[in-house]
Amino acid sequence: MFIYNVTAHVEPSVENIWLDWMEQNHIPEMIATQKFTHSKIFKIITDQDTGGVSYAVQYYCEHRQDYEAYLEEDANRLRQKTQAKFGERILFFRTELQLIQEYS
Repeated sequence: MFIYNVTAHVEPSVENIWLDWMEQNHIPEMIATQKFTHSKIFKIITDQDTGGVSYAVQYYCEHRQDYEAYLEEDANRLRQKTQAKFGERILFFRTELQLIQEYS
């Protein structure tokens, strides 16, 4: 399994708008690319004052090739839509994660 992790640092003034938009628009669009099987949003809990709220949004795919196809075919278009909607009020940090082992 391969995970595309996007950490978003969101200004408090747009937090609820962003969360609604993610749920209603962006995540459904990401899943509609058929590159990702599902997605999860995590709120990052910290006692540090960072001037905003941070979230980790994870998009899961079966293979790295699915993610690479997303980058080639869909990423620019979806990133531009996000930029047009929120501008500089949200900062993003993107990482790629590969599941090595799962324990229960």
